[in-house]
Amino acid sequence: MHLTPTEAERLTIFTAAELARRYRALGIRLAHPEAVALLADELLTVARLGYDHPAIVSHAGTILTAADVEPGVAHLLRTFSVEVSMAEGTKLVTVFDPIAPGPDDPVPGEVIPAEGEIELNAGRPRTRLTVLNTGDRTIQVRSHAHFFEVNPALSFDRAAAYGLRLDRPSGGGMRFDPGIEKEVDLVPYAGLRRVHGFAGLTGGDLEAERGAALDRARARGYVE
Repeated sequence: MHLTPTEAERLTIFTAAELARRYRALGIRLAHPEAVALLADELLTVARLGYDHPAIVSHAGTILTAADVEPGVAHLLRTFSVEVSMAEGTKLVTVFDPIAPGPDDPVPGEVIPAEGEIELNAGRPRTRLTVLNTGDRTIQVRSHAHFFEVNPALSFDRAAAYGLRLDRPSGGGMRFDPGIEKEVDLVPYAGLRRVHGFAGLTGGDLEAERGAALDRARARGYVE
C-alpha cells in the first residue's frame, strides 16, 4: 500500500483521535494535542459523509465541552482550522471557539496578582538624581542597567550613581528626551553586587572596583 503524505497525516490524526476517545471514555480530560486530534478527525469524517460547510462548522461546537479537556485548553483553541475533502475538492474549514470555556477556566499565561500592594525594592535606600540628555536623540535606560555606566550623553552626578540602578520593576525603564531634565530614583544592587558588561567601566565586585571604575569613567569622558 502506497500512501500520499496527506493520507499518512490522516492516519496519524485518526490514531491520536482514537487515543483521545479512549481517554474521554475513561474520564480522563484531554490535553491540547488530544483535543485537536479529536476535533480534526470528527470534522474530516463528517466532511466525507457529505456535510456542507455550515453543517461542519456547526458540528464542531458539539464535539467537546470544557469538562472534557484539561483546564486552559479551551482558551488555547480560540480558532481551529482543518483541510477537509468535499465533493467539490479540498477546502479549509475554520471554526472559532469550538470548545466553550467554563466559568472558572484559567487562561494560560494570565497573571493573577496577590491581594494588596507589593512595595518595590522594599527597605533599600533611594538616591534621587537630576539627569539631562545632552544628545540629539532619545535614550532609553532599562531597570537592570548600572546607571553609572549609561550613555555618556546623559549628564548627571556619575559618582553618586555608582552601584545603583533605576528604582523600576524588572523589564521596565525610563526614557530621556534630548534637552529635557528628569529626576530619577536609584537603588543599590542587591545580592553579590558584582557587575560585568554594560559600558565596560566595572568588571566585578562593586566595592573593590569603585576606584578603578571611576578612573575608567574619567579617561573615557563619562566623568568630567
